[in-house]
Amino acid sequence: MIRINLLPWRDERREQRRKQFLSLLGLVGVAALLLGMLVHGVYAELQNRQDENNRFLKEENAKLDKEIDEIKRLREQTEALLARKRVIESLQGNRSETVQVFNDLIKQMPEGVYIKSAKEQGNKITLVGYAQSNARVSTLMRNLEASPSLEHPDLVEIKSVTLNNRRTNEFTLTVIVTRESPDAIKEKAADGNKKTGDKA
Repeated sequence: MIRINLLPWRDERREQRRKQFLSLLGLVGVAALLLGMLVHGVYAELQNRQDENNRFLKEENAKLDKEIDEIKRLREQTEALLARKRVIESLQGNRSETVQVFNDLIKQMPEGVYIKSAKEQGNKITLVGYAQSNARVSTLMRNLEASPSLEHPDLVEIKSVTLNNRRTNEFTLTVIVTRESPDAIKEKAADGNKKTGDKA
């Protein structure tokens, strides 16, 4: 005998499958949401770390900039101090130069020649004076050329003038002062210190 089930079993199965599908869809949605939140959390953490690293780098860069500025300032101060030191060494090395130049001028001055003025610009001295004759000016120039502290005498002009009712020659000439190099000055100072130490 054939049994016929007249109950709506297909509708029930369909409803059951729909419920399973909806519950599965809900689970997938919840899983996707959780996964999305997890990914977002990971990216947010990575972003925070990167922001922290960027902040750290900015702070370190600011510190380095300050240190670089400090180094520049120290270098400028060092250069200024070295420049002062060079000036002081130059002054110490050349402090007796004026006396030596005047001594040499007096020694090299022939009879009949008188100096009216001497003007120094850098290492050049301009001499203005009177001579009884042109030959005496030539002798003065030869003497200056042979001087240890003066060199390259150059006659600028010579003219005839009347001085105290006498005819004489007024001349203008330039001469270069021979200056020692800073190394030679240091060597002399070192030799002087050694001699002082030996005497002590």
